[in-house]
Formats: sequence, structure tokens, C-alpha cells
Amino acid sequence: MRIQSVCAIVTLALSFLPVTYANVYKDRISPNWSPDGSSMWYCNNLPKGEREFILIDLKEGLRKQAFDHDKLAATLQKENGGSYIGAKLPLENLSFDLKAQTATFRVNGKWFLCELETCRLKKIEQPPDPPSRASEKRANQKTSKESTYRVSREISPDKKWKAYIKNHNLWIRATTENSREIQLSSDGEESRSYQQPFWSSNSNNLIAFRIQPGDVGEVHMIQSSPKGGGRAKLQTRRYPLPGDRFTTHELNWFDLEKRVQTKPKVGIIDFRGPRLRWSADGRMISYEKIDRGHQRFRVIEVDTFTGRHRNIIDEKTETFIWTEHALRLGMPKVNWLADQSEILYLSEKDGHRHIYLVDVASGDMNPVTQGDFVVRKIDLIDEKKRQIWFRASGKNPDQDPYLMHFYRVNFDGTGLTALTEGNGDHEIQYSPDHRFIIDTYSRIDCPPIHELRRVSTGKLVCKLEESDISELIASGWKSPEVFSAKGRDGKTGIWGIVCKPANFDPNKKYPVLEDMYAGPHDSYVPKRWSSGRRYSSWTEMGFVVIKVDGMGTANRSKEFHDVCWKNLKDAGFPDRILWHKAYAKDNPWYDITRVGIYGGSAGGQSSTGALLFHPEFYKVAVSSCGCHDNRMDKSSWNEQWMGYPVGPQYSASSNIDNAHRLQGRLLLIVGELDNNVPPESTLRLADALIRANKDFDMIVVPNGGHGGGGRHGDRRRKDFFRKHLLGIDPPNYNISQ
Repeated sequence: MRIQSVCAIVTLALSFLPVTYANVYKDRISPNWSPDGSSMWYCNNLPKGEREFILIDLKEGLRKQAFDHDKLAATLQKENGGSYIGAKLPLENLSFDLKAQTATFRVNGKWFLCELETCRLKKIEQPPDPPSRASEKRANQKTSKESTYRVSREISPDKKWKAYIKNHNLWIRATTENSREIQLSSDGEESRSYQQPFWSSNSNNLIAFRIQPGDVGEVHMIQSSPKGGGRAKLQTRRYPLPGDRFTTHELNWFDLEKRVQTKPKVGIIDFRGPRLRWSADGRMISYEKIDRGHQRFRVIEVDTFTGRHRNIIDEKTETFIWTEHALRLGMPKVNWLADQSEILYLSEKDGHRHIYLVDVASGDMNPVTQGDFVVRKIDLIDEKKRQIWFRASGKNPDQDPYLMHFYRVNFDGTGLTALTEGNGDHEIQYSPDHRFIIDTYSRIDCPPIHELRRVSTGKLVCKLEESDISELIASGWKSPEVFSAKGRDGKTGIWGIVCKPANFDPNKKYPVLEDMYAGPHDSYVPKRWSSGRRYSSWTEMGFVVIKVDGMGTANRSKEFHDVCWKNLKDAGFPDRILWHKAYAKDNPWYDITRVGIYGGSAGGQSSTGALLFHPEFYKVAVSSCGCHDNRMDKSSWNEQWMGYPVGPQYSASSNIDNAHRLQGRLLLIVGELDNNVPPESTLRLADALIRANKDFDMIVVPNGGHGGGGRHGDRRRKDFFRKHLLGIDPPNYNISQ
């Protein structure tokens, strides 16, 4: 029997009750490093508005209160008048001199010199600002960001020549007055015009590309309700889809002295415009080439004196080489060293993403890091010391494999040093001289812990603080539960979190909602602690909410990642369902007969896919701004995972082509002006569902963009799950209450 709508009104009202938040203490450290590198201090904010000053002797590795707070308060009251409390000292501009065992500070506009041992005070004039200690600059060091590619320019480096395009061909002329024009190419035409001249540093060799425009189509959107009224407006833009013909670039080089044009047989560049790098002597050019379909990656070098070319790096794979999105996440595959004789290269060719040192002259590639862990980012390359500072996950077998740690290693692979250790996801702060780090780590079920560690060895110097969340606990807050279970192969750990209602009762049965996103470009289960009540708007309505990273997502092994290859409909569902069942086995209140799922964008595709391909498990889905057919979404993202050329695998993963499979309850939400995933993707799914005689709900948001439909979409999403998983009919919102 369905519960009456009056209950729905009560439940709705409860869902909007304010959430009580409490203070958290010692969850952050803001360090103050002494100019001479001998000490560091910070202030801890404590309950009841109190605080304490902590001093670290870096030489001795000792942590202690900076002074006797009560004694200093009494001395201040005597010397400065007024009333002072040791736990609430109003000190400003505090600094320490450990050699003299003194501190200076300002109180109420007056400056004092304090003896740390006795807390005796002496009034002083305002001291001069201490000299700033600049961070140690490592010679020749650089981050992993590439910034040394030459930009196109018309004038040669020696200022004697100007290169330009005329009648679709490449021409030059001397920069002197009345100089004659010299035509360098003759095969340019309207559909294959020369562009982008690049001079070498010797001003004799010139590179240009003969370019054939692609055949990229347009995407159209109708703005039905423009601001101010009037007619609907058509918005049109170019939007490359998988399979579209891209602009191609044919490499040509020219020898000015000999008037020779050569077309190196390096193949056409048909994906991404080229970025050229000249060697210091102006003889060699190199560039990265990603083959369409992402199954081959090369760094190609061309000798402009001889026209010969070779592959410095040539990596091939049966699945995909991760190039798209990796760069956006701060992981460029190619990191040239300053003298251009070596490259630090990121590759998954041995089964995990690792760093390799490539000798440019020979092409020899030697591993710098090895093992069953994943390099997540190169933070610093110190070429003088030949060291790499990087972060990685999965190296600690007794920890969640996604937790981030920091490391240092030599170019030859020796001296691998872990800079962090604790069981958590780490972030670090360096001292100005890079001799120490403050290591802060946490997990979703463990508040931040702070340690001081020595950079040279990674060893612990001293423990600093552990967060105080006693007020938060007293308010009724509980952390999400971390849970892992074996995936489809029976051995790989699948990790997720479980969020329960604040008034959780294990004697009740709770329906389950899965927050879904499985884009292969990252992993998504949060790993760091937060004082917020995750998913509280859902859990306070009586749902349990979970989030899981299944196979096919990133930051694990290549085998784990490859599950998505030509198979985005998989979305890790076999692992997710096993995870649900494993958790339910020991938690009878976890009702896997009532499982709903929601997501947006790629998560919109997957949440609908859950009902189409796994209707035996998932019963209800809400899908926002979904990419329901990978042939209708941006080529750069979809060809990376679904392959090229477009083949039957695209149809196999298409929600549109599989719409006839729908069994559960589905709500679709789409903004009519979605500038990420074309809204026609959702509309064509609706068309396919109608033609298959399927029932579903749909919201088209006028002027809405890429998202969940705003407040209206959020309310409708909540009502949809309450109705179909809790049996609560939504109230009539159109009647004034």
C-alpha cells in the first residue's frame, strides 16, 4: 500500500532541516619558518576561543609550547596593564631567535622582547623586518610543464629574411629595401595551403606545413526562451565528432641556401596540430605525433640538413595509449631536459604508469620507477642533482591503493625515497630551504594528522598535531565507511564508501543510491577527510548512498584501465554489483532489492546504461546531460576510449541503440543549451524509447546548460527516487501551503 502524500510532505520538510556543523581544531597548520632555518612555529586554535603557540626546534627536532602561556600573560599584565589570559594571548608579528632564546611580538601596538625561559619582557622599538630567506633554487630545475616549444614567427632569427604565405605557397624575401620575392613552394592550393612557417636558429632552414582542412560538422541548439522574450534563437558551433575528418598537416622543410624543398616521409599529422622543437644548433626538429585512435605515440626527429628522420620514442599498444586528459591533469608524457639530450617519459607499457629516461641520441629507454604502483604526477625535475620528485599511489600494499604519497628518485632509478608514510592521502608543505616538509595526511574516515619530516631521508622528525573533532562527534556527525571487495577477477580490490543516515537504525531496511561516474580519465571516490556530511540531503531522506570506482577507471594498473577499451557501457558494473552484494552479505539492513543510480555527463550515460544492461540489479535511474551515444559526443574524449575508426563497438555501447532493453524507472534531465554534450543525445534517446514503446520521464530545462537542471532538477530527482524506492508520492507543489 502506497504511503499517503502527507508523509511525503513531512519527509520533504525534514530533508531541508539545517545541518548542525561544529568546529574542528588542528586540521590545518600554517607554518612560520625562521629566516635562518633554525625553527618553525605555528598557532593552534582550540575550543572556547583559546589558542596555543607551538615552537619547533628544527636542529634538535623538538616540539614544545613556545613559552609558558600563563606566565607570559601574568608578565604582560604587569608590564603593559590590562587583563590577559594565557590561553588567549593577543600576540602579533611573532618571531623567534633560538640562539638568544628570545621572541619578539607586538601587543596592542607595543613591541616586546621576551626571554622564552622566564617570560621576562622588555619594551623595544619596532624591530626591522627579518631578511627573507628565499627558497633554495635548484640549478636547471623545472616542473613538468612544457614551455620550450618555439612559436611560429615570420622574421628569421638573424633578422635577414621574412617568411610569408602568398597564393597558398611559402615565400621569402630579404628584409632589405626593394628585395625580390623568392617562392619556396609551388604545390600549395586553396584546399592545401601552406601555413605556420618555423625558422631554425641558423636562419637557413625553415619548416612549414601544407594543411588540408578537415570536415568537422556543426552542432545546433535552440534557445527557446531568450532573455527579454522574442523569437527562439539558433546557436551553432563547430563540434568534431568521432570519425570526422580532421585537419591534416604535411611536414615540409626548406633549405634557403640550396633552394631545396623536402617532404620527410614521416606521415601526415591528422590529430592535434604539431608543436615543433628545434635543437640548440638549429639542425634537428622534433615533435610529438599521436596516431588517430591513440594506439601509437611517437616523438619524431627530423634532420633538416639531410632530410632523414627517426623515431626517438615509438610506443604501440593493442588498446590505447592515454594521451587525452592526461595532459590536463598535469601529466605530460614527454618532459625534455634542458640540454635536449634526454627525455623523461611517462608510459604504461609495463602494466603501470612509470617514468622512463630516454637517451635522445640512441633512443634507449631505461626505467626510472618500477613496480606495482602508479606514478600520478611529476612535481619537480632537478637536473643538477639528476633527481625527480613525484607523487604516486599503490606502493603501500597495506593501504587503499588510491592514496597519494610523495617520493624522490634518481634519474638512474636508484635512491627511491618515500617522503611520506602514514596511512592516508597526503599533501605536503616545504620549508623555504626545502630541508623539511610538513606532511598532512587523512582518509575519508580519519581526520588530518600532521608530521614534520626530513626531505633528505623522508624520516620523521617529530609528530606535530592530530585533528580534534570531538565537537563534531558530539554533534552526531559520523564519517562515511570505507569498504573494499574483490572485483570480477576475484583478486582485484574494488574500493568505495558508504554514507548512512544520521539516525541510522540497523534493524531497518534502507534503499541504496549509487552516485555514478566512470569516465576513464580519472578515479572518483573521495579519499581525503571532510567535516561535511556527505550526501546528507539524500541520507536524511532515508537512503544509503555509496560511491565506487570500478574497473575501467584510471589510477590503477593498465589492465584495470583497459576494461573500458571499446566498451564504455561496461562502466565497471560487474565489479560494482559484486561490491554491493559483498557489503549486503554482512549488513542485512542494506537492501539490494531497491538500488537506484544517478549521474551526469558520462555518469548520465552510465546511469541509464545500468537499467539497460543490468536491469536485474538496478531498478531506478536519473540521468542528467548524458552522453547516450559516443558517436554524438566530442571526438577527443570518445576516440581515446572507444577507438578509431568508428565501428560496431559504438553501437554496442549506445543507450540509444539499446533503448529497447529498458525495464526500470528512468528520468532524463537535459539543458537545451548544453555546450558540452549536445542535448540532441538525450532527445534521440527519448525518441528511441518512444519508438520502443517504453515509459520514462523527462525534463528539458530552457536555457539550461551542462548540469543537473538546477533547483528544479534537484527536486524532481529527489521526488523520483522517493516515489520509486521509498513508495512516497510527491506532494502537489502547485498548491500553496
